[in-house]
Amino acid sequence: QVQLVESGGGLVRAGGSLRLSCAASGRTFSSYAMGWFRQAPGKEREYVARISWSTGNTHYADSVKGRFTISRDNAKNTVYLQMNSLKPEDTAVYYCAASNDYTRMHEQYNYWGQGTQVTVSE
Repeated sequence: QVQLVESGGGLVRAGGSLRLSCAASGRTFSSYAMGWFRQAPGKEREYVARISWSTGNTHYADSVKGRFTISRDNAKNTVYLQMNSLKPEDTAVYYCAASNDYTRMHEQYNYWGQGTQVTVSE
């Protein structure tokens, strides 16, 4: 059974930073891609970033490129999302997820965490 547990969300002012963590357990993740998604109230789930667990290749949505950085710590089975220069429009519940494919399509992610709230005030 795969488990993903996010942490690190909170309330921050615009321009501030937060680092989200996603601790993975239950199986070997070397062949997986890990993704971050977010969902704001009344909106569809939105792709944020992804990383290949084995190669470290990364990709970002245009809306966060240059502000967010995804990384992984293989020894800790943990993926991070460093979020800088936060904007009010970044407010959402952030989810990490695991997929067998290196993809931005949330439908192709098999395992999901419970989500962590990020709120950015003016």
